[in-house]
Amino acid sequence: MARREETDQEAAAPPTRRPATTAPVLGVGMVGYAFMGAAHSQGWRTAGHVFDLPMRPALAAICGRDRAAVDTAAVRHGWAAAETDWRALIARDDVQLVDICTPGDSHAEIAIAALEAGKHVLCEKPLANTVAEAEAMTEAAERAAARGQVAMVGFNYRRVPAITYARQLIAEGRLGTLRHVRAAYLQDWLVDPESPLTWRLERERAGSGALGDLGAHIVDLAQYLAGEPLVGVSAVSETFVRERPRLAGPSAGLSGAADTGALGAVTVDDAALFTGRLASGALASFEATRMAAGRKNALRLEINGERGSLAFDLERLNELSFHDHTEPAATAGFRRILVTEPQHPYLEAWWPPGHALGYEHTFVHQARDLVRTIADGTAPAPSFADGLQVQRVLAAVEESAEKNSVHTPVVL
Repeated sequence: MARREETDQEAAAPPTRRPATTAPVLGVGMVGYAFMGAAHSQGWRTAGHVFDLPMRPALAAICGRDRAAVDTAAVRHGWAAAETDWRALIARDDVQLVDICTPGDSHAEIAIAALEAGKHVLCEKPLANTVAEAEAMTEAAERAAARGQVAMVGFNYRRVPAITYARQLIAEGRLGTLRHVRAAYLQDWLVDPESPLTWRLERERAGSGALGDLGAHIVDLAQYLAGEPLVGVSAVSETFVRERPRLAGPSAGLSGAADTGALGAVTVDDAALFTGRLASGALASFEATRMAAGRKNALRLEINGERGSLAFDLERLNELSFHDHTEPAATAGFRRILVTEPQHPYLEAWWPPGHALGYEHTFVHQARDLVRTIADGTAPAPSFADGLQVQRVLAAVEESAEKNSVHTPVVL
């Protein structure tokens, strides 16, 4: 039977949803309002307008230390109120979930306080700056789970539909036994030695450099896609520019105005490369750098198995490359899958096939999944325990690099 052609109105119409008034409100309070704060705000603002959610996210309050700046952010991003003390935000009766978008040095204190106050928590990656902090956060999350609370880590790239679909294909056995995982995350925003000394270049605030900022993402994705943990690593790292101009004022996004008269020490890595072994014996390689000239946000993954391969490039995030090695050699090869069909993850609520999504949609999907997890009482993914596992891998990478690349086991 020939498929009936949709009218433009039908194609654009969203799925039927319950009236907003019938869904209970989930009051969200967010700490931080810069780059990640803006991205998370977009997700919370949009999720309930696209997906049929069992709870309605309400942007109750946003928090930042600078009163003028946080007031401006509240208006720009649609928050109902603003606070300058995160403790006051946690104490608000209209906040049931605390979303942490601050530098890593404050994650543990805020998350543990929020969980002990009975709130659900979403915390940006990496979970913490140290394994000890991540362990304390995970223990607090486990105690809170017994009270019905949810604690999730914000590894947003899991919510790219093509990556979620790749995980489905691997879980279905389409690649067979895995042999190799290759992951690289390349950026260039620090190539210029005159780029200023933002908080991301200070170990006491960021924990590590490209390793924690970018490497955390690809470690999480490698373990997520493979469905198994890394058990050992061998690493090298380097800081190419060891002093940079101090900031002349507040930072904005990844940069800010430089004070040309004052230099400060860079105390994190600029790049980290490491190899690893997964629990099954599959081999993995990783590269994370913020010094790759010409690479703006190049996250690339390839997974090879006995029956096939998958490849993904974030700069073409609506596409997945798939090779089925069981096909006849005369016709076999990588084929492009355009991940925009309603049968693909998350796509049932978006646009007609072929109409692409972008980076910001990963935060919408993250909000959707977290709301459903809270409403259903199911375990979150990725959990704080997953974030702790990534932190342990990062710690093993740093230890290996400090010991001239000696193979270092990952504590499981």
